[in-house]
This record gives sequence, C-alpha cells and structure tokens, in this order.
Amino acid sequence: MGVSRRSYAAQRGVSEAAVRKSIATGHHARQMGAETAAGTACAAAAKPAPQAAIRAVGDNLAVPLSTLLMDLAIYLQHVLFHAVPGLWRLHRKHHTDLEFDVTTGLRFHPVEIVLSMVIKLAAVMALGAPAVAVLLFEVLLNATALFNHANIRLPVGLDRVLRWVMVTPDMHRVHHSVIPAETNSNFGFNLPWWDRLLGTYRAQPKAGHEGITIGIEQFRTPRDLWLDRMLPQPFRGQTAG
Repeated sequence: MGVSRRSYAAQRGVSEAAVRKSIATGHHARQMGAETAAGTACAAAAKPAPQAAIRAVGDNLAVPLSTLLMDLAIYLQHVLFHAVPGLWRLHRKHHTDLEFDVTTGLRFHPVEIVLSMVIKLAAVMALGAPAVAVLLFEVLLNATALFNHANIRLPVGLDRVLRWVMVTPDMHRVHHSVIPAETNSNFGFNLPWWDRLLGTYRAQPKAGHEGITIGIEQFRTPRDLWLDRMLPQPFRGQTAG
C-alpha cells in the first residue's frame, strides 16, 4: 500500500505539473496572439489608406484616371475664375493681351498662380494621385497651354480631327475673343471633352479667325499691358469683362 501511495502521489505530482505547464503555455500563446494582433492593427493603422477614387481601380489605371480627373479639376477651376467676380479680377489679366500668341499662355497674375497651386494640391490630395500622374499632368498642362495659345493656323482638316483629343489654337482662340459669350466658352486647356460634355464648347468665333478681336473691353491700350498696371489690375475698373 505504501508503494501504491507513493506511486499515486508521484503520478499526481506529475499531472499537476503538466496542468500548470499547459496553463502557462496557453497563457503565453494567448499573450503572443494578442501582441501579434495588436501589432497587426497598429501596422494597418500606420499604413496610409489609399484614397477611395484610386482604390477602386488597379495600379495600371491609377495614373491615367488621376491625370483625367486632375484635368477636369483644372477645367472647373477655369470656369470658376470666370464666374466669380473676385476671381475674374485676377484672371482677366490673362485676357488683357491684345494679341494671341504663346506668351499669352504665360500671362497670369501671381495671386492666381498661387490659388491655382492650392487648388491643384487639394485635388491631388483628394484623389490620392500617384506622383508619376502629377508629374505627367503638369508636363501635359504646361506643354498644351503653350501650344493652344500659339499664333498658328493648322490645316482645317487636321484641326477638326485634333479637336476630338486635344485643345487646338483655333479652338482656344475663341476663348480670348472680346465678345463675352465667346470669352465664356472653350475653357479647356488640355482635353476638349469637358467643354463638349458640359455645354461650353463653341466651334468658331462669330467674326471668324481673321476678324476676331482679342482681349477685353476694359483694357485696350498697350500701356495697360505694362507690368506696373497689370499687377494692380485686380483693383482697377469694373468687375465685368
């Protein structure tokens, strides 16, 4: 019986030790699991979530879609700068040029340039646009802005075809007409589709390209184009163009 008691006690001790070890192992496993889950959650929280507009498409579509939507944002910005009187005072400096040539594409008031940068930055942040898309858009925007302000006449057939994919000089020249109804048309700089889709497209100026008068009625003298008059121009004259 003594041997049996000792054997039983030994077995009991082993069982209790095994139970304690099992409990300790289970507690450790739960602790490790909790730490792993917490670490995963923290990593997920730390990783910036892609914007909804870009997340919905694959990586291959992110760049062209971002470029397209940023062009729409610039079109809407252009419309806004014509529609809001205070913004028009800034933007009309671009329209006071009495000639239509490539330098016209560079004539913007410094305050408008800053506002435009803020708007573009907001669009980039809202879209979560890839850096390469932003770079591509800026290159296209600046190149096409110089092209469509150029004082050139493309062959009629070529111009008719190009107007479906890009803004041509003849198309944008209408926008610089002295006639307000023509000034408030053809807002696109790069892509012509927004004007066509949103009803602001005008094919030709009323007086034709040979008879069109460039500029706005308020500032018609060469002296108005001097720097000392262009910089304070937002504070001069009437708001209406």
